[in-house]
Amino acid sequence: MSFRRFLKSRLWPVARCSGEFQEGQLMQSIDETKLLLGKVLSGGVKSKSVISNLSDVEFKVFSQFGDDGIIQYLIHKLQIRNRFFVEFGVEDYRESNTRFLLQNDNWQGLVMDCSADHVNAIKNQWYFWRHSLQARCEFVTRDNINKLLGQAGVTEDIGLMHIDIDGNDYWVWESITGIHPVIVIMEYNSLFGANKSITTPYSETFDRFQYHHSGLLFGASLAALIDQGTRKGYAFVGCNSAGNNAYFVRLDQVADLPVKSLSEGYVESAFRQHRDEQGELTYLSNADSLSEMRGVPVYNLETQEIEGF
Repeated sequence: MSFRRFLKSRLWPVARCSGEFQEGQLMQSIDETKLLLGKVLSGGVKSKSVISNLSDVEFKVFSQFGDDGIIQYLIHKLQIRNRFFVEFGVEDYRESNTRFLLQNDNWQGLVMDCSADHVNAIKNQWYFWRHSLQARCEFVTRDNINKLLGQAGVTEDIGLMHIDIDGNDYWVWESITGIHPVIVIMEYNSLFGANKSITTPYSETFDRFQYHHSGLLFGASLAALIDQGTRKGYAFVGCNSAGNNAYFVRLDQVADLPVKSLSEGYVESAFRQHRDEQGELTYLSNADSLSEMRGVPVYNLETQEIEGF
């Protein structure tokens, strides 16, 4: 064995371990830098007294789009006594609507995801021990959601709840009775249009890609979520500019926030999620994707019947 190969065989394991450690340190440094920038942006958002649309206050730190800014604006405007959040469908929490809330504002929270790998990844992150965060591996359904919240000790009027499970979102929100969050964020499917009150039919094991290879038939329309919000005592205050998250505020807290009608608040998404039958992204536009969705069963909440999209 040459001296060069000898050194490589002895030093490579050490270097690899050191590299993994350095990568962890680097990621933490990047996150801390993002947090500092987020604090500056948050100050600018809180200084706004009146806005016409939620997009006026958007910025991104850990959220997928501009939701971190919207949440900062709302918690500044509202009187929230219980600074606790619930979010489910968080994956590994790298990109999440509540992580900046956890780290910047020191809120407490519960996050749930159906993947044990994702939940273990959260528990191994540097921020996990620094904050009061519960991370649970759970597959959320309309039948178990209240039990799961009760088991986690979530029984009060919490500050914020975000539901993003790419399927049964409408049905799960409908089933929640034990908590009454001040702010509710619901993912909506803008491809379902601005008028029809529809959702995917309930299935306990719903998977958007098993339901249709495109992955585009999931969740509920904005109209369906606004109708449900009204029944539950919430005002619709708008959507993010990406056209995937709708914001609701409990009526006793809405005050002077800009309440929106369906037509005023609807935003069509521009991002392209369509996949072919091999699961590969095709980058088709929304208009070109819609033809593939025609005839796939959806549930019409006005007629309470299954119909073709």
